[in-house]
Amino acid sequence: MRAHEIRNNTFPNIPERICRLGELAENLWWCWNPHARMLFKMLDRQAWKDSGHNPDRMLKALPDESLIWASRDQNYLRHYDLVMSHFDSEAYSGDYVGGPIAYFSAEYGLHHSLPFYAGGLGFLAGDHLKECSDMGVPVVAVGFMYPSGFMQQTVDNNGWQQTQTQTVDRESASINQVYDENDNQIVIEVPHIHPRLKAALWKVSVGRVSLFLMDTEIEDNPPWIRDIAKQLYTSDLEQRLLQEIILGIGGHAVLREMEVAPSLLHLNEGHPAFALLEALRCQMEQGVSFEQAKERLRGSSLLTTHTPVPAGHDVFPADMVEKYFGPYREALGLDRETFMELGRHPEHPEEGFNMTVLGLKLSGRCNAVSKRHGEVTREMWQPLWPERKQEEVPVGHITNGVHLPTWLEPKMRMLFNRYFGDGWIREQDNPAIWEFVEEIPDQKLWRTHYWLKVKLLNFIRQHARQEWILRRSTELLPAMGTMLDPSVLTIGFARRFATYKRADLVFHDLDRLKRLVNDSWRPIQIVFAGKAHPADDEGKRLLQRVVHMAKDPELSGRIAFVENYDEQLAQYLVHGVDLWLNTPKPPMEASGTSGMKAAINGVPSLSIPDGWWLEGSTPTNGWTIDSGPGEEQDRDEQDAAELYRLLEEDIIPAYYTTSETGVPHDWVRIMKQSIKTVAPHFSARRMIKDYLGFAYGTYSQGGN
Repeated sequence: MRAHEIRNNTFPNIPERICRLGELAENLWWCWNPHARMLFKMLDRQAWKDSGHNPDRMLKALPDESLIWASRDQNYLRHYDLVMSHFDSEAYSGDYVGGPIAYFSAEYGLHHSLPFYAGGLGFLAGDHLKECSDMGVPVVAVGFMYPSGFMQQTVDNNGWQQTQTQTVDRESASINQVYDENDNQIVIEVPHIHPRLKAALWKVSVGRVSLFLMDTEIEDNPPWIRDIAKQLYTSDLEQRLLQEIILGIGGHAVLREMEVAPSLLHLNEGHPAFALLEALRCQMEQGVSFEQAKERLRGSSLLTTHTPVPAGHDVFPADMVEKYFGPYREALGLDRETFMELGRHPEHPEEGFNMTVLGLKLSGRCNAVSKRHGEVTREMWQPLWPERKQEEVPVGHITNGVHLPTWLEPKMRMLFNRYFGDGWIREQDNPAIWEFVEEIPDQKLWRTHYWLKVKLLNFIRQHARQEWILRRSTELLPAMGTMLDPSVLTIGFARRFATYKRADLVFHDLDRLKRLVNDSWRPIQIVFAGKAHPADDEGKRLLQRVVHMAKDPELSGRIAFVENYDEQLAQYLVHGVDLWLNTPKPPMEASGTSGMKAAINGVPSLSIPDGWWLEGSTPTNGWTIDSGPGEEQDRDEQDAAELYRLLEEDIIPAYYTTSETGVPHDWVRIMKQSIKTVAPHFSARRMIKDYLGFAYGTYSQGGN
């Protein structure tokens, strides 16, 4: 990789003895290493909380006295020296065989201080980078700098979602501009596209992995181009096309600028598929024919698709594509018809240029993100291979996994450390390690979980208190979770509010639900969170219905909707609820990862048989809402009836049957099964090993 200068935000107030705190704050390695986070927390617990657990912001606001104290305190220095030694061994590139893998994604969910994500796809990309860092797999990632992040969400008194832009605070986050040897910020230009599109370069250090983000909000661009990246997943089709041109073709230009010669292009969904065209063009510049370049590309490209419905794939009108790609296709030596054919669906040619079709036609390998999703994907795209049977369509599957160090709550990790032995995290995908969950006394596991539930409800109440101070209105307070009770069976539902995810399924029979929430001895309560896309009015109406239910006095304050779902709220929820609810309409859930995150923390799932749950469920680690075959129009009624039955007959009795010491042993048994059956098989460690076997080749592995 080309040598370049990263101008780290300066921390002139840090004493020399602990000066590397600034370096640590600028690498997101700290966000998944509890000892590193504790190093900042030890400086000032209140300042750590006030910063939103953001060390960059905290260090800049901390009084000099706190830092001077730390530089002289022997206990603090012992912790500092140990953390920095781990940082040196785990956050810098090790030896490997072969060129780096270039990973392209439209969004990355790494930490809430960098809100360049909308949901599951972004969190998956973030977990992918973190695990590659831990394993020493050489990855260079490319994405977009969205100056306004995704969106801030509030809900008005009528329950309608209000969206507000948020300005990403680049000066107080682990992100830095990239400069060349002449002290100029590096700016790339997208080749052969008119008008000229330029982007400045920023870098996020994710342990060993470098993530480069392109920023169009620079003076070199006219105002309308600066605004291209204002919003992630904009509903403006032309603006979205320009985003994907910059992501794919501009992203490839970033690799050239940084002198990265990738051995593989890995596209996370079809959004960056133009990167494949640019890889072809670069080969053709070296004198290779178009057909030869295509053949070479097949050996060095991978498309991961996450979307099981045709409407979820980006399709652009042919005239709009031609408007921007005229000079580019000429550089490829292609006429208009041949170029358009690359993105044309054989059964729906009139629809336009399909980005997933482009990715499938040019990539050498493709994978879905669960076994069931693989079946759905092969059926969906079989028309691209009309000569093959559906089961022979060249789409495999690698089921998603989650990054355990990120999503495992520190107190739960400490419990595992005690009973699993030192170094267990290095063998996290070994099922034998997780059998030691049985060694944990029921009372200790239950006490840890209950503490995390109290922590969640305190967080929700604090959020409600802050919103009340801002709004000076009490109308929404009951709906925001102020009356939630830690002794009550607490169900969590946190998703993007799309209609197929059926957030309102639990309200299908209101009388039956009211009996459950108002039971004097064994009540339930439900916490909802999630955002609807700003252009999705149906999703907003679904969200509004949930808020109206949360405001209904007949539901006794036991339904809550928590605004502005982000990575931080997701952490609290998957750690602290008792049960994770997942009710999509099958087969529309490609994989899902939130249930995995809950499970590794001892939170079992109540889920529709779809996505990862078809592979992850057992008779003893959770509950499956399997209402059997039925007519599509009756699906909601059947699934809701089975949901209520499971709650009434199985789940509620298991939760509320306790010993003399107050421990629900039957429930804890399910918690243990959830942990030990999900953690090894649905970890990002297992997922990356699958990618190594499927497409990445073999690399020497360092780190954890």
